[in-house]
Amino acid sequence: MISWVIFALIAAFTLATADSISKKALRNTDEYVIAWVRQGYSLPFLAVAFFFIEIPTLDRTFWLTLLLMLPLEITAIILYVKAIKISPLSVTIPFLTLSPVFIILTAFLVLGELPDKSGLVGIILIAFGGYLLNIRATTNGILGPVKAIGKERGSIFMIGVALIYSITSTLGKVSIQHSSPIFFGFFYPFVLTIILTIILGSKGILNQVVSTPKIFIGIGLFISITVMSHFIALSMTDVAYMISVKRFNLIFSVIYGRFLFREKNTGERLIGSLMMITGVISITLF
Repeated sequence: MISWVIFALIAAFTLATADSISKKALRNTDEYVIAWVRQGYSLPFLAVAFFFIEIPTLDRTFWLTLLLMLPLEITAIILYVKAIKISPLSVTIPFLTLSPVFIILTAFLVLGELPDKSGLVGIILIAFGGYLLNIRATTNGILGPVKAIGKERGSIFMIGVALIYSITSTLGKVSIQHSSPIFFGFFYPFVLTIILTIILGSKGILNQVVSTPKIFIGIGLFISITVMSHFIALSMTDVAYMISVKRFNLIFSVIYGRFLFREKNTGERLIGSLMMITGVISITLF
């Protein structure tokens, strides 16, 4: 049996690839259109698998969970695309590692649970890794890298995405348990596409979803592989374990940023990203 780690790594690589193609497309395309493309163009590929499965019985828990997820996911998708449009991949994507930190903070605020030693070490590593992403800003003082995060709107948007994902990753697990990985992997993007279609229609830009079909098909293909790999891995292990491995998309994104977009300072950003991933592993696996 293929390990869930393989599927999680596939999801990491294909997500980083889709992000890179999306960033190229965003040079000439509205971010709302790309948000639609990332869902809508993945559907034909996902539908192939859909025809080979039985449609599960969908109970009340499934529908309630779905209703909770949809507004959060739509917000996250739009913020995500805006982030990669306005800021370098090597600066924005690493902040997705904050999701487990937000989970720990939520547990503390709501339940009064304190993180154990590995959790504290993980938080410190993620924080220091985020500091290293803008280490050159220390020329403006020791707090320079922290202030640089606030000045980079894409980083702020991605921090918001990480917060949302800390919630939806757990809800997604519930949805899978009350349906099936392959079914949910198709049905969820399908519903998201319907909602995004309404949004684009209201903005009068729906016709733009066919403006550059070759590029859009490429985005859809890699997103579809990401979605299926994500939910298959999620069905085989705990949410925290799967997300910790999937976060290796940070490394791929920094590499793409260096070689496709000629982003600067990718050396320290790669080190910072590795440190942040180590922090995620410390929180989730120990």
